[in-house]
Amino acid sequence: MKIVEVKTYMIDVPPPHWGGRHWIFVKLVTDEGIEGVGECTYHTRLNHVVIELIKDWGERYLIGNDPFRIEKIWSTLYEGPCVRHPGPLATPAMSAIEMACWDIVGKAVNQPIYNLLGGMFHEKLRAYSYLLHWRHGDSPEKTGEVALSYVEKGFTAVKFDPVHPHTADRLETLNYAESVIRGIRDAVGDKCDILIGTHGQFNTNSAIRFAKRVEPYDPLWFEEPIPPENIKEMARVAQSTSIPIATGERLLTKYEFSDLLEQQAASILQMDLTITGGILEAKKIASMGEAHYAQIAPHLYGGPIGGAANIQLDVCSPNFLIQEGIHMWDGFHAEILKEPIQWEDGYIIPPTGPGLGIELNEEVLEKHTIEL
Repeated sequence: MKIVEVKTYMIDVPPPHWGGRHWIFVKLVTDEGIEGVGECTYHTRLNHVVIELIKDWGERYLIGNDPFRIEKIWSTLYEGPCVRHPGPLATPAMSAIEMACWDIVGKAVNQPIYNLLGGMFHEKLRAYSYLLHWRHGDSPEKTGEVALSYVEKGFTAVKFDPVHPHTADRLETLNYAESVIRGIRDAVGDKCDILIGTHGQFNTNSAIRFAKRVEPYDPLWFEEPIPPENIKEMARVAQSTSIPIATGERLLTKYEFSDLLEQQAASILQMDLTITGGILEAKKIASMGEAHYAQIAPHLYGGPIGGAANIQLDVCSPNFLIQEGIHMWDGFHAEILKEPIQWEDGYIIPPTGPGLGIELNEEVLEKHTIEL
């Protein structure tokens, strides 16, 4: 089997733009007629650069290659054009290509990808949702009501970022953040976990101070308490609190996660499969985490192809904790698929079809593809 064509799509996501304003999809076509799809994420106005990179790599490294040789293709890209130092433009492109190869392989052998990576460990996947209907400045009571509405939809965990950018060290910011976390706990009791989804707004001292204040509300995790550039400082935060530290959505490849684990800076790994290198790279990261008794909670902010890839990883990973969802992947996430991903009482029901287990609705795909 050989790859004979590489197609790229920039999807114009309709309002309310959940999962991003644009999605980047890749389709690999083989000489046997089997097609595989992948997705990558790049949250800036440089999406067109990523697409051109995929097109260039397609011509130079993919056409004529066997999609079963996933390790070889990945290593060729990593060691060749990336010179073993890929950045946030290159690894998304690698991720989408790798994902599409796995989709082809699964379809060729008529098996879901998770059966090729160890088989089903989890029959259903606990998921959480970001509080999409919450706004910074809402009262503790309003915040609690919003969280409770998600519990009533079946979710057993919700995430939000209660800290305003650039003010994380101010007393009024700490007071407000604690008050809305308390509002959620008062509203949901023990029916729901609280995930503090900060984005590196704190410095080390203010992160430690904040963690001490919110420990009584028993959060499931404290996410990216500080920016991920300085792992030693994140380890200081981790050692100072009983709240598990989660991070990883901005880390690239197993090498950056190795440093994170060695320094015990986090015990919950949030690799993003559309950024960090794809399905097999994420599986390697999960296995490294397992050796350190760390759990995985893959990050997701994009379209349903990336979501489907996460499911394949989660199902076969013993140390899977919980999966990020964008509500329940309804709306446009469901519309662009022939069959939407199934949910039941806050849990994802893994698809059993071959490859990624999803099929794109080609009519919707073409309608929402932007011509570059």
